[in-house]
Amino acid sequence: MTATQQTLYLFGGLAAVLTLASLAGWWLARRDAKNHPGAEPNSVIVNLNTRIWAWWVMIALIGLAFVFGKSGVIVLFGFASFAALREFLTLTSTRRGDHLALAAAFFIVLPLQYYLIWIDWYGLYSIMIPVYAFLLMPILVALRGDTRHYMVRVAEVQWGLMISVFCVSHVPALLTLSIPGYTGRNLLLIFFLVLVVQSSDVLQYVWGKLLGRHKIAPLLSPSKTVEGFIGGVASASMIGSALWWITPFTWWQAGLLALVINLMGFLGGLVMSAIKRDRGVKDWGRMIEGHGGMLDRLDSVIFAAPIFFHMVRYWWSE
Repeated sequence: MTATQQTLYLFGGLAAVLTLASLAGWWLARRDAKNHPGAEPNSVIVNLNTRIWAWWVMIALIGLAFVFGKSGVIVLFGFASFAALREFLTLTSTRRGDHLALAAAFFIVLPLQYYLIWIDWYGLYSIMIPVYAFLLMPILVALRGDTRHYMVRVAEVQWGLMISVFCVSHVPALLTLSIPGYTGRNLLLIFFLVLVVQSSDVLQYVWGKLLGRHKIAPLLSPSKTVEGFIGGVASASMIGSALWWITPFTWWQAGLLALVINLMGFLGGLVMSAIKRDRGVKDWGRMIEGHGGMLDRLDSVIFAAPIFFHMVRYWWSE
């Protein structure tokens, strides 16, 4: 089976599943309205339908990017990084003295990172932000002479670049890997990563609603439960194992990698929740109705993508 055929089968299967989920969500909402006329819609059903809609949007965008191949994927995630960086820095304590550093972050560092991925310069895109941008940001802020809360302001810009640009860019960077016997199929690695990690988020929510009793991190994310975490991670890891046929991995390797990225995704979600609690906000933004901003959708992928990229590069790439 060719890579194109595998991709079509995958998107067709997802469309079928989402269609069934959409019909189920519509039926649940209709039944709730009939049983409780005049009452507020059930929040669980509303949240479920919003998540289904967000999945439709996400799959449509990824599908469109896949049509244009490498360039489409790089543009899509470059836009995602721009939106995520904007959301992150909107909640920070920036001052007029930071404007030069912010301009460099948005219009030099971000596009340069994705350009380096485009030309497949691993030796530079793997260290450009952690080394060169890390040193550049405090220099640019210092040159403006504003020392009030200097360390906090610099650290926030550095964090923004690491989370929103460096980590996210490891998703399209999967296209640069040369894996023996897997030529021309790297788009499927992106599909595997995003589908498994996002499935874990959804399944943790579902299992939590069905069986959740014990809070796992009540101060960070009150809705997350031990039962939801175990059920969601285990279920999504089994989905990853079942998708071994689109990867260069065996079934058990796919399952093990899925487990690792699901754990990283969960921990990443907790870290991002901690930042939001520190800033006193519920969501990063309002880009997606009912689901906050870009960072609210990418929080799990942010921490999973670099780990997945380097594990695949170390053990499977030439």
